[in-house]
Amino acid sequence: MKDLLKLKSSLKEEIENILNAQIKVEAHSSALYLAMSSWCDDQGLENAAEFFAKQSNEEREHMLKLFNYINNRGGRAISPEITGIPQDFESFRGVFEQTLEQEMFVTEQFNNIADKCAKAKDYVTFNFVQWFLEEQVEEEFVARRILELFDVIGEDGTGRWEIDKHLVKVAFAGE
Repeated sequence: MKDLLKLKSSLKEEIENILNAQIKVEAHSSALYLAMSSWCDDQGLENAAEFFAKQSNEEREHMLKLFNYINNRGGRAISPEITGIPQDFESFRGVFEQTLEQEMFVTEQFNNIADKCAKAKDYVTFNFVQWFLEEQVEEEFVARRILELFDVIGEDGTGRWEIDKHLVKVAFAGE
């Protein structure tokens, strides 16, 4: 019986812990983007509101992908508590600057996970994490491209409306 308990999980404790920490990061991102969606909607920026609602759903899917992976490997996934989500934002551009910062942070976290997996010789999890790293390239690219719209169009006059209209071409181009 004792040997069977050892086989329960094929995840090392350190790897399980960092994956659970990433679950919380993904849940935080989902909640943040949902708040941004509501703020954009309140500002009359319908396309941005739709973009952030979609981003929120994607982050929740990422969270669940990690959650299920841990459980499927015999570990114990932890449902995270999320607090400290802002409900107000300083500016339209600021929302996208914060988005890029968040996505760069998430990329850094996944790089750290990949590094720890390689050092722990957990190549199964290392391989699993590659999907997230590829996803992060796209997430950062889209945020940067949307920020470029602010530089090209500007927010004065009808600029915010024009940016909101044009961000659809950038944000939903791959769909």
